[in-house]
Order: sequence, then C-alpha cells, then structure tokens
Amino acid sequence: MSTPALSTPAEAPKTVIVTGGARGIGYAFCEHLAGLGHRIVIADREGAEAAAARLVEQGLRAFGLRVDVVSETDAAAMVHAAEQAFGGVDALVNNAGLFTSLALQPFEKIDNAEWMQVMEVNTLGVFNCAKAASAALRRSGRGRLVNIASIVPMKGPPNMAHYVASKGAVIALTRSLAREMSRDKVTVNAIAPGFTLSDGVMATGLHERIGDNARTLGRCLQRDQVPADLVGALAFLISDGASFVTGQTLAVDGGGVFL
Repeated sequence: MSTPALSTPAEAPKTVIVTGGARGIGYAFCEHLAGLGHRIVIADREGAEAAAARLVEQGLRAFGLRVDVVSETDAAAMVHAAEQAFGGVDALVNNAGLFTSLALQPFEKIDNAEWMQVMEVNTLGVFNCAKAASAALRRSGRGRLVNIASIVPMKGPPNMAHYVASKGAVIALTRSLAREMSRDKVTVNAIAPGFTLSDGVMATGLHERIGDNARTLGRCLQRDQVPADLVGALAFLISDGASFVTGQTLAVDGGGVFL
C-alpha cells in the first residue's frame, strides 16, 4: 500500500518592506519575493518608484517611495504608507547601506565625518527602520525582521575599518532585537553576504580593484557571488517555515567563513 504524499498548505503572502530596494541586491530581493506572491514596498533614496513600476509591469504587487533611512520621520512614513497600501507590515528587510562609494584606505586616513556617515546609514538606519516597524511587526503575529550584514566582521579585512565595524554592529543588534521581540513571535535574523557583484560594485569598478583571485580566495565554491545567490536565504527567513529561527546570522558566501 502506498503512503500518501505529505503536503503543506500554501503560505499566505506577506507585506515586505525592503530598504535600499531600487537596485542591486535589494532589487533582486524585491523581484524574487514579489514573484513568490508577496506584496513589496521598495524604499530607497533614489529610483524606488521606477523599480516598483518594473515589478507592476510584470503583474506583481509593489509600490515605491523615497526614504532616507537615517531620518526617523522617513522611516515612520515608510511604515505608515505600507500599512495604508496593504493593511499591515509582516516583514522588514534592512538592506540599505553604504559600501561601494567608500574608498579603500588605512583606518588612520578615515576622517571622523566619513566614519560617522557610515555608522549613520549602516547602523542608525537599521535601528530607525526596525523601531518604526516594530509595532506593525508585532501586530502581524508572524513578523520577520532581516538585517543585511556582511561576512567582513568575521574576516576582518583591512582598509575598510568603518564598514567592518558597522556590519559587526548590525550582527550584534540583530541578536539583541531577537531577544526583545521574541515575546510577540517576531523573528530577527541577519544575512551575511560575501563580496557580491552587485550593480554598484560593477559600476564603480570595485571588483576590478579587488582582483579576481582576492574575490574568491578562501571560498569553498570558487566563483564570483551574484545577487541571485542571496534571494533564497531571504525567502526562507521571512517564511512561515522559519518561525523557530531567530537571533542567527546566516553567511551566504560560498563557504568562505563557517559560523
């Protein structure tokens, strides 16, 4: 006698805010999640409306708005707009950050203004958006907060001390928020990408300055990483199947670091 096949019920779509979602890794996240049926809010300083329009043209549900994550007012308005459009917020992806515009240089040459700019966008921005979305995520009953960190705090590469420090702070904040938000069934996790050939990286030529060998050095999987390599990890972490996963940092870098 054959055994009946096991099946799981279809997962209800979620409303997902993605900061820095207009291009690169952020847009890859938005396109993939929208394709899975989720409702997407693209938040970015530039290009958010045009990016959302590309998804809508594919028959997907999305809208975009201009958001500076360093602004508390912008962060609050972002969440309010998502609630007005889609009736709530189920997931926030803190993807916005400074990286490709930064010059690689010894820490002694990084001035205080640049250090503070990186910390504002990469850490205060995460904090602002998490704080703005916290009530909505709690009301969801299945809230998901995913912070995009990096593997650099684990590797400690030279000549980007401010970026390394900021992403280490994101991992630490993720763990603290996981403790605070767990009582309301909100999971908080981080994804730590390796060096990824995003639009910004390609446009600035950063991949060429780092060099072919250095980009893949130490990886088990010896090839360049692209934005599409990250979308599955995010889809899992915001899914109902990840409801018992929280406080974790998932390295997605081809086996460059083992956490």
